[in-house]
Amino acid sequence: MSHDPRSAPAEPGVTNLISGIISDMGDLVRQEIRFAKAEVKSDFGKTKQAVTALAIGVGAASVAGLLLLWMLVHLLHWLTTPEAARDPATLPLWACFGIVGGAIGAVAAFLVAGAIAKFRSFNPLPDETAKSLEENVKWIANANSK
Repeated sequence: MSHDPRSAPAEPGVTNLISGIISDMGDLVRQEIRFAKAEVKSDFGKTKQAVTALAIGVGAASVAGLLLLWMLVHLLHWLTTPEAARDPATLPLWACFGIVGGAIGAVAAFLVAGAIAKFRSFNPLPDETAKSLEENVKWIANANSK
């Protein structure tokens, strides 16, 4: 009795099955890495915008703080100057510093609030990739337990 290999379909060996599984897992890992890179790149752009707005807001807040401190110095000087020696300008110098400092402070508050809202709107960690990897691990664990 000779057995003709052409007459019956060849069943894949265990080695071929294992190498196929390993190859598929390697492809899956490579796809997940590409996905994670794309997600991190997208989140990096959002983070960069938020950090830029925050830095400008903090800088503006610093300038506003300095102007408001100068306002206090000029207010103290104005309050201690005799009435006859005061500057006849419509607005005293301390009020000018206060108005400019307050306006810059309002812009700074707007920028900082916008940056904080931007940070809260996304998570810089690759959440979708982590979720996908978790699903893959569960699938592999279920496949191995059967």
